[in-house]
Amino acid sequence: MTKKAFSWSDECEPHKLRTKEIIQKHPGIRNLIGRNRITFLVILFCVALQTMLAFWLKDVAWYWMLLAAYCLGAFIDHTLFVCVHECSHNLIFKNRGLNTMASLIANLPLVFASSISFKKYHLKHHAFQGIVNLDADMPGEWEAKLVGNSTIGKGLWLLFYPVVQATRLARMSKEIKAIDGLTILNWLIQIVYVAAIIYFWGWMAILYQLVSFFFSVGLHPLGARWVQEHFLTHGEQETKSYYGPLNVVNLNVGYHNEHHDFPSVPWNQLPKLHKEAPEYYESLGSHKSYTILLLKFLFDPGLSVYSRMARDKRGKTK
Repeated sequence: MTKKAFSWSDECEPHKLRTKEIIQKHPGIRNLIGRNRITFLVILFCVALQTMLAFWLKDVAWYWMLLAAYCLGAFIDHTLFVCVHECSHNLIFKNRGLNTMASLIANLPLVFASSISFKKYHLKHHAFQGIVNLDADMPGEWEAKLVGNSTIGKGLWLLFYPVVQATRLARMSKEIKAIDGLTILNWLIQIVYVAAIIYFWGWMAILYQLVSFFFSVGLHPLGARWVQEHFLTHGEQETKSYYGPLNVVNLNVGYHNEHHDFPSVPWNQLPKLHKEAPEYYESLGSHKSYTILLLKFLFDPGLSVYSRMARDKRGKTK
């Protein structure tokens, strides 16, 4: 059945009440809360690898560059994006400034300055899931209507997903200050990095990094993550986890219900969290293949950008 409007909930953000209930029944979960400094080593490795790949690919034909970006660069960039996500929750170091520094480093091969802005908007997503003017992850009405239910429309939506998400930020201008000192620093660092790549290695090197970035969050099996997390693929269940093999590469980013319930638990502890409270997670709908989900999103007319739960209630209901 083709959806022509968002589903609607009169309840508040669904995870706060779950968290309270789960921690009461499984107090041992508190032992999983903490930080993981190993993530910083992952950042350094991925930044170095993606930068060296840009160097190695600077003189290749464009089609080899595209293949490398799709098969290698997209995965490295997505891992870095997950690392930026960990930094936004201060899950690497105790010191907030060190987490910010780590996020700026992780941002380097992603071309566009996004790590500082991501933290601002992402924390709102956790607190106000599904509220259009507070949740940058929530599509807008115009967006869903424009994309429609066609395979081409949904494919273009995913292909240009970074651009689509950037257009959502204007609606949150009353809640979040878009430009500040750290945002400017983020942009200055990226300009220096990109300029250095172009000056020393040429345009093909930076084009590889740019294409890798768009594939990492767009028209690629990894792009199905945006459908997996909060699209209504299992009835009215708002948040879904992914328990497939790519969690090994992408730092358990698929454990999304677990993460929303306990955002202070770092990525390496999320499988333990799942095992600690299996009755809260194994009964929920989930995904095991990003590729299958990507194809379903593209070709199933019953699944569209309208397949989301909207709300306007900010506070607790109990």
